[in-house]
Amino acid sequence: MHLELVIPALLPAQDLPPAPALELLLARGRRTTVQDDSLETWLCRAFGLHESAAGNLSVPAGALTAHAHGLDPGTDLWLRADPVHLHAARDRLLLMPNQAFTVTAEEAEGLTAALTPLLAGKFALHAVRPDQWCLRLEGQGPEEASAKSPVDLAGMNIDPHLPPKQWHLLLTELQMALYEHPANTAREQRGDPAINSVWLWGAGKLPAAASGPWQSVSADDPVAIGLARLAAMRRRTPGSGATDWLGRAPEEGRHLVVLDGLRGVHALGDAEALAARLQDLESRWFAPLLGALKSGRIGMLTIHVPDAAANFETARGDLRRFWRRPRPLATYEKTNA
Repeated sequence: MHLELVIPALLPAQDLPPAPALELLLARGRRTTVQDDSLETWLCRAFGLHESAAGNLSVPAGALTAHAHGLDPGTDLWLRADPVHLHAARDRLLLMPNQAFTVTAEEAEGLTAALTPLLAGKFALHAVRPDQWCLRLEGQGPEEASAKSPVDLAGMNIDPHLPPKQWHLLLTELQMALYEHPANTAREQRGDPAINSVWLWGAGKLPAAASGPWQSVSADDPVAIGLARLAAMRRRTPGSGATDWLGRAPEEGRHLVVLDGLRGVHALGDAEALAARLQDLESRWFAPLLGALKSGRIGMLTIHVPDAAANFETARGDLRRFWRRPRPLATYEKTNA
């Protein structure tokens, strides 16, 4: 079996507690340098979506998310309209993605109901999950939005990444409706960040087709699930860890697992949470997979780190390369192949 893991934010710049199994897998494997990508862009490239004539790769995250959740995207344009918290600093506007707070099903239902009258006749808003909202364009309207997902903009000045000006009037109206909503009043009284805006990103139509080399895709990410569904691949959640995953997996074939839990805590700069999440991956994924590689249950393990522009491919025989000593994750420079 060839197992491929996609793990954004796996190689942080700061020092973290040791992860012996992961460090050994990276040290003994062969590193290749690839294009620096977000998770969504990496997935679209991997599933065969093509760049435009200008050399850009559009990520139709809205349509793929709708498809992942069983909606029929048709031939309409969709966007993600994810609930976020915006904070005005002295000289810039900062974004907090919903990975940093909880959105309940009741809050999502109430907030989207309040926004629906403002969208009537032009857009349809779908809260496919409390923290994942999709906007369907009905008829004519703007066809571009931000190329960046909210989690990739956490803590950054979002002014350079705002959607085109055609969206600004509508966004202002939506923000006013959210600001006045009782759900946000209750959140502020509890000390929770108000859901005071939506982030419009990932505009596009559902691609005609997608393809890839995998027999199955395991992910929670809706773009990955949407692409796998479009490619008619087997799809499931990653489960509780590698032991659980291997217990349900076939003996042969090539399989893709997307583990994106580090991404949110890394973007928010929470070193303690990042260390805890990495140790959880070490115990539930990397240590069991190292054991499976040693025993021959897995023949090859590839770890893709899109935002570090790196792939690490480790075959069972590579584990004998004892002269390649494990080293801390922070020493893996982005451009050092």
